[in-house]
Amino acid sequence: MSALAPEMHEPASAKGGIEALPAELPSDEPEMESTLHLLQLFLLLQSLDLFWKDRTDYFAAGNRTIFYSQRQLKSEHFRGPDFFVVLGTEKRPRRSWTVWQEDGKYPNVIVEVLSDSTHTMDRGQKKQIYQDVFRTPDYFWFDPESLEFAGFRLQDARYEPIAPDASGRLWSAQLGLFLGVHEGKLRFFTPAGALLPAGEELAAGGTRRPGAG
Repeated sequence: MSALAPEMHEPASAKGGIEALPAELPSDEPEMESTLHLLQLFLLLQSLDLFWKDRTDYFAAGNRTIFYSQRQLKSEHFRGPDFFVVLGTEKRPRRSWTVWQEDGKYPNVIVEVLSDSTHTMDRGQKKQIYQDVFRTPDYFWFDPESLEFAGFRLQDARYEPIAPDASGRLWSAQLGLFLGVHEGKLRFFTPAGALLPAGEELAAGGTRRPGAG
């Protein structure tokens, strides 16, 4: 969703050339395009964190910069996925994700929330980077206005479309969960088809099947 920064773009926080690297780089992502996009990210983050509340081996974030320069420079090679999950890492707050400070790990799952200003890049250049550089196994995009939804799995170094199940949901082997559209929002579902709850839905009885009372 957030605008794609050019490969050699310098973040607004940098002044007068390349700075000495701080212990943790600040994110350089703009604000969400609309409250609709913000709500979508909140639902994904909150529902996954609630479902995995006992896990300490992952990091999930929304609208955070990923720095991945091989020369370890903050002024080149960075992207800001709308939502991503890194597995096999320490669960703790971070201002950004800096690959060279995180044992070379890239996201296992990325979701982009399409908008008028970013859909071309999300479907094109970003997809290519996630395939060829990040080597992210599962990549999805979702348009909260048109409800366009697609997913891709890395197979033999190339993204191949994920076939939907009978309910139109797409399986993420990395998360062990389905992603699907429910009441106009992109949501997570268990292998058995139960909706992962978020917020006020918890008061309705926790994890449940869509349509259950």
